[in-house]
Amino acid sequence: MSSPASLDVLLTGGSGQVGTEVIALAPAGMNIFAPGRDLLDMSDPDALIAMVASRPWTAVINCAAHTAVDRAESEILAAWKINALAPAALAQATAQAGIPLIQVSTDYVFDGSGAGYYVETDPVAPVSVYGASKEAGEQAVRTGNPRHVILRTAWVVSPHGANFIKTMLRLAQTRPELRVVDDQRGCPTSASDIAQALLTITQRLVSDPQAPAGTYHFVNAGEATWCGFARTIFEIAAEHGRPAPRLEGITTADYPTPARRPANSRLDVAKLAQDYAISPRPWREAVEEIVVALLAAQKE
Repeated sequence: MSSPASLDVLLTGGSGQVGTEVIALAPAGMNIFAPGRDLLDMSDPDALIAMVASRPWTAVINCAAHTAVDRAESEILAAWKINALAPAALAQATAQAGIPLIQVSTDYVFDGSGAGYYVETDPVAPVSVYGASKEAGEQAVRTGNPRHVILRTAWVVSPHGANFIKTMLRLAQTRPELRVVDDQRGCPTSASDIAQALLTITQRLVSDPQAPAGTYHFVNAGEATWCGFARTIFEIAAEHGRPAPRLEGITTADYPTPARRPANSRLDVAKLAQDYAISPRPWREAVEEIVVALLAAQKE
């Protein structure tokens, strides 16, 4: 297999957690173009089609999403435009251009009732507008462009944007006690690790016309509840002299939200390891890296 001298990749959602890391980690020879909202309206399918047609791109990575899960329950049209229609437009445009499309998706396509780790072939059954719109986006990509990879992930955290680690560290500064949901299980996952997986997949799809296409899962290894996740965050922070609130585990019913969350968000990653030789590191290692980075930034 031989790779092109340089890859020109269109990245949507470049200001999000994963998109930010894709830009930061792009290897030499890969030129990432990540238009902001002022240059590309993700809710306008015609604009997306025009953007793909505007240059001879090597691939498109779609990290853009309407990720405000609770707000999506009342912003149904906005969620579907970005999470379903945008991937449909990108699938059509990339298929016409003869280039691969890499689409980021979510554990929310499942209802969370499964007892074990979800594999890619398990039936989807979203229970929220966000989950339903993301599942529709998957279908659009799956049927619209044969040369695609859909990468489902979950519980994304990083030093950027809004996420669980940043919220916990902020609350710890003023609250001696926190109540955190303890009956939802998932796999905390580093945005930088997701980004590296996306870049590896993109390079393979571009360099090898026979590279496997389809749906894959990527999460960091291991599992936790939200309360267990918080406990680990505070243990790491305490090692660096930061406050560690007392934690009380509560049920989902004790913390009602507009959108239902899957009780089980655990994803099996064996298929990705088999087809792309990508094996995620333990989530605790990834989380410690992020917490330490955030604490160091606070000192500056």
